[in-house]
Amino acid sequence: MLHRILIPTILLTASAFATDISNIPFKTAEGKETRLSAYSGKVILLVNVASKCGFTKQYTGLQKLYEDHREKGLVIIGFPCNNFGGQEPGTIAEIQDFCSTKFNVTFPIMDKIDVKGENQHPLYTALTGKDGAFPGDIKWNFGKILIGKDGKPLARFDSSTKPESKELADAIIAALGR
Repeated sequence: MLHRILIPTILLTASAFATDISNIPFKTAEGKETRLSAYSGKVILLVNVASKCGFTKQYTGLQKLYEDHREKGLVIIGFPCNNFGGQEPGTIAEIQDFCSTKFNVTFPIMDKIDVKGENQHPLYTALTGKDGAFPGDIKWNFGKILIGKDGKPLARFDSSTKPESKELADAIIAALGR
């Protein structure tokens, strides 16, 4: 398996990951079951989000990324999680209200999940578990995982990679062009 690590931000590239993550169920903010397969043919950026974090202002850049690239096939999916310092304590309704009123977020925000620990959601287990595409726990809020149009994980970026960073933009543009 090919891995590339850049410090201080992390960019891991998966090349030999075989698990099909497209049919792992998760819930929308409205409580309906969905899967990544619902976004088939799209480039997906998964982001574990939190409302009371130093990185929360990244919502602005994420929304701009979404606006700039959604017509080309980018979907950003926010997964609220309270795994890091209790920085996402609200209900899903409170989270949605916060995202829309403070940051004008229009990309999908899903139901809260755990991205690490004993209650880790199966999607994140498949992505970051010991046999995952990018083994190793998500370290903090606003970690990002890029999924290609074919549903295969392409890259992982840590919280310090800003949505407006060249490395993230280049990875998204490359994935959209595939």
